[in-house]
This record gives sequence, structure tokens and C-alpha cells, in this order.
Amino acid sequence: MKAFADLLERLAFTPARNGKIALLRDFIATRPDPERGYALAALTGELELRHVTPSLLRSLAADRVDETLFALSYDFVGDLAETMALIWPEGPGGNTPDLPDLVEELMSTGRAALPGVIAARLDQMPASERYAYLKLATGGMRVGVSARLARIAVAQYGDIPVEEIEELWHGLTPPYAELFAWTEGGEKPVSAALAPFRPVMLATPIDLDELRDLRPGDFSVEWKWDGIRVQAVVDQGVRRLYTRTGEDISAAFPDVIDAMQFDATLDGELLVRRGDQVAPFSDLQKRLTRKTTPKALLASHPAGLRIYDILIENGQDLREMDFKNRRNRLEDAAQHWPDRIDLSPILQVKDWDHLADLRADPPDAVIEGVMIKRRDSPYLAGRIRGHWYKWKRDPMLVDAVLMTAQRGHGKRSGFYSDFGFGVWDGDRLVPVGKAYFGFTDEELVELDRFVRQNTTDRFGPVRAVAPKLVLEVAFEGLNRSNRHKSGVAMRFPRISRIRRDKPVEEADRIETLRALLPPEV
Repeated sequence: MKAFADLLERLAFTPARNGKIALLRDFIATRPDPERGYALAALTGELELRHVTPSLLRSLAADRVDETLFALSYDFVGDLAETMALIWPEGPGGNTPDLPDLVEELMSTGRAALPGVIAARLDQMPASERYAYLKLATGGMRVGVSARLARIAVAQYGDIPVEEIEELWHGLTPPYAELFAWTEGGEKPVSAALAPFRPVMLATPIDLDELRDLRPGDFSVEWKWDGIRVQAVVDQGVRRLYTRTGEDISAAFPDVIDAMQFDATLDGELLVRRGDQVAPFSDLQKRLTRKTTPKALLASHPAGLRIYDILIENGQDLREMDFKNRRNRLEDAAQHWPDRIDLSPILQVKDWDHLADLRADPPDAVIEGVMIKRRDSPYLAGRIRGHWYKWKRDPMLVDAVLMTAQRGHGKRSGFYSDFGFGVWDGDRLVPVGKAYFGFTDEELVELDRFVRQNTTDRFGPVRAVAPKLVLEVAFEGLNRSNRHKSGVAMRFPRISRIRRDKPVEEADRIETLRALLPPEV
């Protein structure tokens, strides 16, 4: 367990992506099976444990620590597992079981016995191991390791193309003994997964000045829709719907799965559609948060696919084919698709200035920009510059007043870094969003100082702040919301500027935001 605890600590304090990969690669190289496999699965959220709830941890703390002391400590630290690890009284100690034994114990222990087992383990461990154990049990590592990053580390360790690992990943289960045997000279595992996920091709951001260096005639252009990128796979009758990172979301979209009457791997956008109208992202989000979807929601929020590309058809791999010919194959196939699935249209663009005009005034409010693809481009996994580009619409901006703040996690646990803000509705402020990025480290220190000096009230870990500071907030879209008093919810808000120059009375009003709402579908 000590090696896993050390890995977590080093990952948390290593900001660079390549540094994290190196740490993972070294761990894989030096730790035995099944420890390295369970560690990898825990870090990427692919370990199915009987997860420990925050309420269970708080009840354990209440038995060992003064309630007021724990509340003050949690408010300062900002992370429940870290607070528990630091404040838990030193126990009798003892030999801590290895990571695989702890994983199996958490998997097999019943709900009634779980509190006693966890308390006993915490009594055995020093603080760093307590922290790692609680993160393992709660499933929230928060050390900046994605599934893609972990697979890159495995690929580098075995000197194997990461694309080969990704194509068989969904046929593997923790602790990945077959995978590690392959990286060390053994046979390549035969994927047990039918309808496997293939690594997706990604686009590079671009602007008008950069586009002027390219020939418009070499590219095809499509709208970029505000849904989520998915891969729809049908293989030997097995149907799967994956996110761009390979998460299987088939169970939440049975209406889409039923419509997938083809033998292919298609790349596209998942949208909620009512007839010809594409609904705002917030409608899709209501279904993304569910593992299964009730009949009423299936009827009120029908999902569909808008297809961009084709990777496999009738068992033939088309990825080395150029985009123009893949598009021809798609147009032939689209004639047989049901209404729930359609083909992304190609825009007729005279030149880049013409495209700029189209991008600035799209025909649908849920369009978030354009995709620009080389016609001679093969389908390449990853973000390969020079083939696909994305030119998103400029973000929306609003001047809002800072209203609340909460401590961050990990490296930000000592700072107030999660900020709530609002706009004027008459003579009162109504909250419209929260943001925790967009500012520099220096601005974080400034905002933290402002919060501490202008706190007016406390609600658990949240501080109410005197309405004295205006923040310029950028966001990608705006939707109606019944959960917020203001009736609106921002998509991807971020703080783009601290408006020290602007009086709070001149911050924006709720009418400004409501005017930006897309029409109801």
C-alpha cells in the first residue's frame, strides 16, 4: 500500500503531463501483478468497489474526533478524504495489507460490516496511506490521470502503439494481467469485446488568420453541433455506443441503440432531437447523467445521431481511405438509416471570409462552430495537426458579481478557488453560475485574499462574499434551468477577467442573459 500512497502523492504534485506518464510508467515497471493493474484501474475510475459514501466517513469521524474540530478542519482542508487522513487519531499500527488485498476486501465486505473494517484499517495506517486508502474506497482520486494518460504509460512501458492498446482495452478487466504480459514480450491478448471502441480522431483549434495560409479547395466544412462526440459500433449483431474517451453509454440510450441498423463503426454527435429541431445541450445532459432512462424521459427527450465519419463498414477497415472517399461511403450508407440517424451536411464555402460570415451567424443556436477537414486526410487516432481543424464561435461574455466562494481540492485546498457569481434582477443579485478556472495563479491569490477580507457569512464549506467585485465570465452556451433561481444555466463558464475597474452596480442584468437563451424546442 505504501507504494500506491507514494504514487498518489507524487502524481498530485506533478503538474506536467509527461511527468505523470513517467511516474505511471515507473510504477508499472517496478510493481508486481496484480498490484499495478489494480492501481491503474483505481486511478482511471475503472475499479468496481463498494464505494464508501461521505456520510459513512463523517459518521466514522464523529466517533473519534470532536465534531467542531472536524468541521473547522474540513473547512480549511476542503477535501473529506484528506481531512480524515490527517485528523484520524493514531491507532495501534500494524502491518498494512497490500493493495490487492485491500481491493478484494472492499469488494467483498458487506454494507453492515464496512464501517468497522474501514475504521480498523485506518487505525493500522500512517496518514499518507490513510489518504490513499480513503481515495481508493471513495473512488475520487483527483490527481489528473485520465484513462488515456494511463494507456499511454502502458504503451510506453511496452513500446507498443497506444492505438493498439486502446482497440482491445474494452475486452480487458482489472487487474489486466494479459495486458502486462503482452507488454513484457508475451502474446497480444485476443479482445473479448465484440463491437470494440476505436481511438477517435481529434481536431486542432484554428482561427481566421491561420486559415488564410490554407487553400479552401483542399477542405470540407461541417457545422460543429453542441452535443457530445460518440462512436456508434455494430459488430456481429452487438451494438455499442461510446463517448470519445471510450465510456460505454449504451444502456442510457436504448432508443439510439435500437436505431443502429447497420454493420459499421460510425463517428458522430449525440443529440436530443425533436423532429428537425436540435435541442439545447441541457436536454441531452438530463440523459447523460443516468445509467438507464425511464420511458417518460425517452418520450420527452428523444436522442439521435448526426454522423460525421465512418471507420469500419461490413468488416472492412476504412481508416486509411481519404476523407472524400469515406464521405462517399457514408452518403451511400445514409440512404438506409432511420430518421433517428442522419448525415452531417457539407457546407458550401466560397472562401475563408465567407466561412467567417457563416460561423458568425449559424442557422441554429445550438451550433458551436465549424469543423474543417482535409479531403485527402485518412482517419488518424489522436490530435494530428494539419488534418482536422475546429473553429468554435467566440464565447459569450457577461459581467457578474462575485457572491460565494468555496475551497478547492488537491493543490488548491488552501485557497478559495471555486467561485459563485450572479447578475442583477431588479435590485437584488441572483446566482447564475460557478467557475473554478480561467484565472492565473497570481489572480487566484488575489481572489482568495478578497474572499477572506470580505466574507459576510458561512454555510458549511461555502463563504458568502460582500458584493464588491465584478468578474467577466466567459461561457459556451446558455440554457433554461429550473434548478436555478435565475432560470438560466451556463455551459462551461470560466473567469476571463477580474473587472476591478467596474462598479458592481454596472454588472449585467438577468434580462441580458435571458435574451441570449435559445428558443424553446
